[in-house]
Amino acid sequence: MQIHRAKPKLLLLTGLSVLLTGCSISDWYNGYYAETASIRRVHKERNAYYEAESPEMKELRKTNQTYCSDLASRPENRVARAGYPNGVSNTPMYTLCMERRGTPTYEAYESMQAEKRRAERRARGEIVPEFQ
Repeated sequence: MQIHRAKPKLLLLTGLSVLLTGCSISDWYNGYYAETASIRRVHKERNAYYEAESPEMKELRKTNQTYCSDLASRPENRVARAGYPNGVSNTPMYTLCMERRGTPTYEAYESMQAEKRRAERRARGEIVPEFQ
């Protein structure tokens, strides 16, 4: 009789171990959940950045977007990439154009803020500059 009880327990234990090793909660949390949470956070920050602009700045951004996207997508300014015979739009040119015209993109704004934070940390002595 003990043999009959051991088989279902062994089968249940084996099934649970196979199920749990195949789908780890840490893999789900570190992969899917963390990625979607960070994407949502960045979208929320980007929307807040653009919504905080004044109406005049929004109007200027619209005209600058039209001008800069036209400039970056011209055939002579396109960037050659494998698989794209006509090239792709020049994103760095677009970003610099928007920044120079007074309406930096959210990504350019974030990189400027990060550079300011690094400079402040260097000034406080938290980061020692590397000499080459």
